[in-house]
Amino acid sequence: MNTHVVIMAGGIGSRLWPLSTPEVPKQFIDVLGVGRSLIQLTADRFAPVCAPHHFWVVTGQRYAALVKEQLPQIPDDQILLEPEGRNTAPCIAYASWKIQQKDPQANIVVTPADALVLKTAEFAETIAKALAFTAERDAIVTVGIAPSRPETGYGYIHAAESLRGQLVKVTEFKEKPDLDTAIGYLEDGHYFWNAGIFVWNVATIVRELRAYAPQIAAIMDRLQPALFTDKEASELARLFPECEKISIDYAVMEKSSCIYVIAEDLAWSDLGSWGSVMTHIRADEKGNTVVGGDVRLFGCRDCFVHAAGEKTVVVEGLDGYIVAESKDRLLVCRLSKEQHIKEYSE
Repeated sequence: MNTHVVIMAGGIGSRLWPLSTPEVPKQFIDVLGVGRSLIQLTADRFAPVCAPHHFWVVTGQRYAALVKEQLPQIPDDQILLEPEGRNTAPCIAYASWKIQQKDPQANIVVTPADALVLKTAEFAETIAKALAFTAERDAIVTVGIAPSRPETGYGYIHAAESLRGQLVKVTEFKEKPDLDTAIGYLEDGHYFWNAGIFVWNVATIVRELRAYAPQIAAIMDRLQPALFTDKEASELARLFPECEKISIDYAVMEKSSCIYVIAEDLAWSDLGSWGSVMTHIRADEKGNTVVGGDVRLFGCRDCFVHAAGEKTVVVEGLDGYIVAESKDRLLVCRLSKEQHIKEYSE
């Protein structure tokens, strides 16, 4: 069975403002200062399990040029441009109908573009196990992350057994918990973070979408005659906005009975906030973390400074602050208040 990788790259990442903006969102930015954007790191991570001509990207129309520039190895007709964002279920359905038409035997991995995985060898091994499983049976596999702390910012997967590195039946998906609940999940051992990475064969996901998201499936059936023709863009613009705006978790995962999880400690993060980015960059002896530019700190403690380009940035006397600048935007915000950055930037 042929492996295909679908990278979902339509988000805006507004919690990483001012670096991430609707014009250039975080998946296209070198957030960590390593010389590769997050979408490039994602493609690198899947290189061991999938040929370059079997990669697909689903993104917004405004990001087509960014995808082509950063991932030139992906064929143009496998960069799928949504006329508007309708959440992950329509995004996955569109990619699945296209892949099925091209390769009815496809075995698919779906991944967000903007997460970080540090244990890349273990990750490739985990994905290979999941692909071998879905190649042989009608099953959906979701990748779970063994939790390292009681995290309230992630959804959780409850598994029938607390086995790592093995395929285990999922009993239910849990929304982001409060702290006491998260502590209980950690102690229980049967709960894993939901990384939003899914593995399935194309026949399975199309069947499950027909069963649990019939409105979306019906629109894809109407779109199908135009796929891979010069009418596709106009038909997509007409039909796609009619799709129900719903996540794949709500549409399929929470309803399907054929879902398994494979969980490992993969040093994974969704990089959903400046605080989470900060934890992946080495701090100095005063707890300060710096990315980019010519940054000079005086009397600062536990600060994170992200400077774009070659600018000189001088910061004095701050304790527990984020300082982030990009072109014509500057953020100075207490780390303890970073959950409000999205509203501050609007």
